[in-house]
Amino acid sequence: MVQNRTELLQHYAASRRELLGAIAGLSDAQLMERSLDGWSVKDHLAHLAAWDEIRAAEVRRISAGHDSAWRMTEEQGDAYNALAYDLRRELPLEQARWELEASRAQLLDAVSSATERGLDEALYGEAGLRSVHEEEHTGWIREWRARQGL
Repeated sequence: MVQNRTELLQHYAASRRELLGAIAGLSDAQLMERSLDGWSVKDHLAHLAAWDEIRAAEVRRISAGHDSAWRMTEEQGDAYNALAYDLRRELPLEQARWELEASRAQLLDAVSSATERGLDEALYGEAGLRSVHEEEHTGWIREWRARQGL
């Protein structure tokens, strides 16, 4: 099914607003504290940035007429997530913030210039075109804040 470009861009803008709202007011120390199921909020931001990078590349790849490079099993997805976490967990907070912003800009640019083929969500693998991944992480961050009384 071909996604509506405007609705897709609005979806990604709204999910980012929600995420930024969920982390608003947290101190740098709170963002770095690894008390969110073993991850820090910063780790979640870096994780989301990694997937935005993949998703942006997928939009460009599929728009160019190529196949998804991210069709994987659940086990492969878990292994990739573990590897990406290990590679990014020591990033400084400022870099994680930059990664989050830069990767989203890449994704929005890719969606803005996508061909009709690039907007066909049926052609995507694990890094789906219309993702609720950010909303999931936003929910976990909100739950963590509630448990912490923040």
